[in-house]
Amino acid sequence: MIPRTVFDADLEGFRDSVRKFLEQEAAPYHDQWEKDGQVSRELWQKAGELGFLCPTMPEEYGGVGADFRYSAVVIEEISRAGLSGIGWGLHSDIVAPYILNYGAEEQKQKYLPKLVSGEMIGAIAMTEPGAGSDLQGVKTTAIKNGDHYTLNGSKTFITNGQLADLVIVVAKTDPKEGAKGTSLLLVETAWEGFEKGQNLNKVGMKAQDTSELFFQDVKVPAENLLGSMEGQGFFQLMQELPAERLQVALAAVAAAEAAWQWTLDYVKERKAFGKPVIAFQNTRFKLAELKAEITAARVFTDRCLELHLEKKLDIPTAAMLKQHTTDLQCKVMDECVQLHGGYGYMWEYPIARAWADSRVQRIYAGTNEIMKEIVARSF
Repeated sequence: MIPRTVFDADLEGFRDSVRKFLEQEAAPYHDQWEKDGQVSRELWQKAGELGFLCPTMPEEYGGVGADFRYSAVVIEEISRAGLSGIGWGLHSDIVAPYILNYGAEEQKQKYLPKLVSGEMIGAIAMTEPGAGSDLQGVKTTAIKNGDHYTLNGSKTFITNGQLADLVIVVAKTDPKEGAKGTSLLLVETAWEGFEKGQNLNKVGMKAQDTSELFFQDVKVPAENLLGSMEGQGFFQLMQELPAERLQVALAAVAAAEAAWQWTLDYVKERKAFGKPVIAFQNTRFKLAELKAEITAARVFTDRCLELHLEKKLDIPTAAMLKQHTTDLQCKVMDECVQLHGGYGYMWEYPIARAWADSRVQRIYAGTNEIMKEIVARSF
């Protein structure tokens, strides 16, 4: 098999620490979190103490200044363990980088240390009831009134929405404009007029709090605009989306690898017609085909990880990666459920949960249809 070369010994040691932490502090409680619809805040705080949140943040803001490979390890280990309720990737590698890359120094000093420690939990609010992949179509408005913006509108499908203390909100500061009228604002959920709606009842990712958010005349201080001027939001979003899509791919391939291994273990033990299911040619051929496809996806993903570290991962390549790996993830899950037979459809089996969790991967961070369009436009 092809060895991975992107991670060195130090990173593999870090991986062992993350894996052990998840085995001890998350896996035993995930069933209950699925019933609760969210993970415990205590888990976030423990992770912050150990440096598992926002590891790429500079030391002056409480981080350790690690490169993105450390975040990749955390993303992979969460996905490999089937702990889909833990929204650290979005918090650490989407929300925090927006503030680091576009925020004023005062914003960085105020919010980044709290995100690193787990004192504050972050979310980003893009999607609306009437606007998903079409980010130019958002209806939420933030109108300047002296020293503040008045925020009105609603968002939906917001990851970490119930637990969040800080939300990056995509809003129109100039409703007459499309992309040029879009801005990002840092909004604290405790402010008057900010309301968290229902924790949405999803097909999968049961322990992940995914929420509606409502804004009614929320007064957002003018200094909480992200960026030096209004109208930069769409550009900021486009700059950060390749990194988000890389994260989705990292999770997709790790989940596919885990599902393949669970299935191999199962078919070696499970017997049919007096012999292990692995003894049937169809089983062996199917697993061989999946192994080849997963390996190819792993090599592609690792190369894109290297490109990201070199600041060379472009929008079309990230879109291609996201589309390919998540399509494959869903294919692998479906085939692995089939090889489990009836037990594969039982919720107590990890493969059933992984199958349900996987489907949304082709939808969020830009639908796979949008990914194909992005790639096609680059020809």
